[in-house]
Amino acid sequence: MHENAVEFEVWGEYALFSDPITRIGGEKFTMQIPTYEAIKGVLKSIYWKPTFIWVIDKVRVMNPIQTETKGIRPIKYNTGGNDLSYYTYLKDVRYKVRAHLIWNENRPELEKDRNENKHHNIAQRMIERGGTRDIFLGTRECQAYAAPTVFDEGEGAYDNVPQIDYGIMYHGITYADEAYSEETKGRMTVRLKHTVMKNGVISYSDPDEIKRGLGDMKAQLNHVYGSCIQRPLHEMSIKPFGTEHENFKSVEETEKEVE
Repeated sequence: MHENAVEFEVWGEYALFSDPITRIGGEKFTMQIPTYEAIKGVLKSIYWKPTFIWVIDKVRVMNPIQTETKGIRPIKYNTGGNDLSYYTYLKDVRYKVRAHLIWNENRPELEKDRNENKHHNIAQRMIERGGTRDIFLGTRECQAYAAPTVFDEGEGAYDNVPQIDYGIMYHGITYADEAYSEETKGRMTVRLKHTVMKNGVISYSDPDEIKRGLGDMKAQLNHVYGSCIQRPLHEMSIKPFGTEHENFKSVEETEKEVE
């Protein structure tokens, strides 16, 4: 396991992991398991800075997969008033997560902020406190909570199920500031991947393979995203961060704030 790895559990009454391509309007139906991007979003709500990128290693499904359909009255923005739609949510969810951080080499201007020990310590502290921002699972109405845990401990609902195949499903989006190849440079790119759960665990990376490229952002992301089907959506610029833009604090300043 990586020295800068974190382990935590996240749980909530409801979750809605739907493909953003089908989220334009109308009724929404959840996938049975969380997407890579959704779990990455949970970690970014716990602690994130543009200096680094969270890499999800494994997700463990702890509770039985069950759904519940609700009648929702979303706002009709084009004509005003409300409409009636049926949303299907996952109910009573709990996941254990193992992840680690790598430096975002697309931001050389933040190189002085690359203090691995301090970022890792702050992340661990924020997990203990339940995050720096509100956590939600898939959509804003699905409030969630996080706490430290040991990934392999406890009994999961699917520990004795050898394999469940979910086929090709939405994996995530590669934004321009996390580009790792010429194909993803200066673009927003959607990723789809063949996803399998084995004994309740969804593995996104092999730690032994990743260690060979430790410290190399492109090698690590290629390992995690290399088996994905990727399609560029549109061109995208990188948002600037820095003290001169008044939207960035150093890790030392952040450390003082969370003490």
